[in-house]
Amino acid sequence: MAHYDLILRGGACVTPGGIETLDIGVRDGRIVAMGDLRADEANETLDCRNLHVLPGLIDPHVHLRDPGDPAVETMATGTKAALLGGLAAVFDMPNTQPSITSRDQLDRKRAQIGAEAWCDVGMYVGGTRANTPELAMLEQQENVCAVKIFAGSSTGDLMIEDDESLERAMRSGRRRIAYHSEDEYRLQARKPNYTKGMPHIMHADWRDVEAAFLGTRRLMALARKTGRPAHILHVSTAEELGYLRDFRDVATCELLVNHLSQTDEAYERLGGYAVMNPPIREARHREAAWAAVRDGMVDVVGSDHAPHSRAAKERPWPDTAAGLTGVQTLAPLMIDHVNAGRLSLMRLVDLMCAGPARVYGATGKGRLAAGYDADFTIVDMAATRTIEDSWIASPCGWTPFAGQRVTGWPMMVVLRGAVAMREDTVLGTPRGRPVRFGAARGA
Repeated sequence: MAHYDLILRGGACVTPGGIETLDIGVRDGRIVAMGDLRADEANETLDCRNLHVLPGLIDPHVHLRDPGDPAVETMATGTKAALLGGLAAVFDMPNTQPSITSRDQLDRKRAQIGAEAWCDVGMYVGGTRANTPELAMLEQQENVCAVKIFAGSSTGDLMIEDDESLERAMRSGRRRIAYHSEDEYRLQARKPNYTKGMPHIMHADWRDVEAAFLGTRRLMALARKTGRPAHILHVSTAEELGYLRDFRDVATCELLVNHLSQTDEAYERLGGYAVMNPPIREARHREAAWAAVRDGMVDVVGSDHAPHSRAAKERPWPDTAAGLTGVQTLAPLMIDHVNAGRLSLMRLVDLMCAGPARVYGATGKGRLAAGYDADFTIVDMAATRTIEDSWIASPCGWTPFAGQRVTGWPMMVVLRGAVAMREDTVLGTPRGRPVRFGAARGA
C-alpha cells in the first residue's frame, strides 16, 4: 500500500493520451502516480467523480499592472482573480510603471511574486533600444518566459518600431521573442483622420487589418532573415493567420478569447468596454480564428488581461483606454466553447496547458504526467453560471462579458498539491511561486 500527500479520486482526467477515469497520487508537490489507487491512502483525498481534471490552466498573456495603480490591479488581486477563474499560472507582461527591463527589476518582481502571488507567475522582460545589448543576458534570467517587444502601440521606451532596431534586438539572444505586431508607422499616419468623440467602432477602422498584417509581414521577414524564433501575440486577422502558415519554421502564434468570442457589434453594445489593441473585428476574422484552432495553426489562447478604471474606459474615443479585463473569465468562456462544440476538451488543454509550456519552455507545467507539478484545474462541465461584474476580483470591478451565461465552471484549483481555490473561494494564504523555464530554445 502506497501513501501520498494527496489523491484525486475518480475524475475524468485529460491526459496526453486521451480522457481517462483515473486516480492521481501526489507527493511533495508533484504527480507521482496515475491509475487505480483505490488500495492506497493519502493525507488528503479529493472526490473528483463527475468532474474533469485538467492540468493547471495557464494564461500566457496578462498585465497585472504592478507596479502601477493599485486601484486598478495589483499582483495580489490579479493572481487571486486568476485562481477564481480556474488558472494555476499566468505570464505577466513588462509594461508596468516602471517597465520591467533590467535584472534588478526582475529580481524585485521575483521577490514580490514569492510574497504576494496567489498563483504561479512567469515574467516577460521588455525589449527596448537601450537594453538591446543586454537582451541575451536578460532572457536567461531565472523565471523569464520571453522577451516582449512592442513593434507598435506602446508608450515611453517600450517600443521598437523600425526594422534596423528590431533586427538588432533579434540578434541579441536565441530564445523566442513575443511581439505586439501592429505597424506603428501606419497607425501614426492614419491617426490624423480621426477626431475626438467619434464612435468607438472607429477604433477598428484606425487600427485596421493592414496595420496588423503589415506588422506581422515585417516581423516574419526579419525572423526568417535572422533565424530568431518569433511568437506573434493576439493575432486578430484572417490575413495574418493565412500568412503565418508559411512561417511555422520560425513562428508560433496566440489568439485571444475575445477574438474567438466577440465581433465588432460589441462596440455599439459596450462602447469603451470593447476597446482593445488589436481591436475586435468583423465576423469573418472570428470565423478564421476558429478555423485556425481546428486545423492546429494556433499554439496558445490567452486573455491579454489589461484592466483600466471605469473612468479611463468611459473617456470619449480616441482617448478611451485600450485594454479589457480577462484573467478571471478566460477559462469559463473557453470551457463554454467546448460545450458549444467549437473545440474539444483535449484541444483546450493543448491551447491552455501544453501549448504555453511548449512555446515558452515552462518546466513541470502543462500536462498530467508523472514528475510534473501537481497543478490541476478541476471542472464541472455541466455547471451553468452567469458571469457578473460582482464576481470580478480586480479592483476595477468590471468585465466585458457581464451577463453572459456559460456552461462549464472551474470548481477547484490545486497548486503543487494544495487546494488553492474551491467553489469560488480562495483558500489559505498566497502560495504562488515564479514559474521555472528551461534552457534557451528555438522554434
